[in-house]
Amino acid sequence: MKASDIKKGNVVEYSGGVYQVRDIERSSPQGRGGNVRFRFTMYSVPGGNKLDASFDADDSLPEVELLRRQASFSYKDGDAFVFLDDEDYTPYQLDADVVGDDAGYITDGLGGCFVQVIDDQPVGLQLPQTVTLEIVDTPPELKGGTATKRPKPATLSTGLEIQVPEYIANGERVLVNTTTGEFSGRAD
Repeated sequence: MKASDIKKGNVVEYSGGVYQVRDIERSSPQGRGGNVRFRFTMYSVPGGNKLDASFDADDSLPEVELLRRQASFSYKDGDAFVFLDDEDYTPYQLDADVVGDDAGYITDGLGGCFVQVIDDQPVGLQLPQTVTLEIVDTPPELKGGTATKRPKPATLSTGLEIQVPEYIANGERVLVNTTTGEFSGRAD
């Protein structure tokens, strides 16, 4: 798999270890012969040791075969998140450091998730593209404001803070993109 084709959540083999890509930074230097470079923030699987590595767009990394099991969030066990397999109800326990920032998108009964499994060990989580969350705190709309859409901060039921359009009020349910962390529209 070429470095330019790798996405967040992919699991690759690198220097004798297995790593999950958690963050990708793309840089394209200006000037003559500037090749696009990719900087991956990867975590070892299992173990969770962080590694930063840079690659050219054409560098090849072998992708590791992993099972993706569709699951729903069931409950929190201490700091760990427990997901149940949608088919056979196998519980998958993922530590808070594996879930990372995605914890802000997880609500009771959240479905459409995929737990990534290698050798019967849950190693990663893939959330649905958008999730529905409730707004618990946002300032009221300013009357007589300009016609332009001004974003305002809003705190969601999970504690996550995002920018929403002015017309959104407390108690509304909104769709949030789990990849970008941005408002995607009203739910319901």
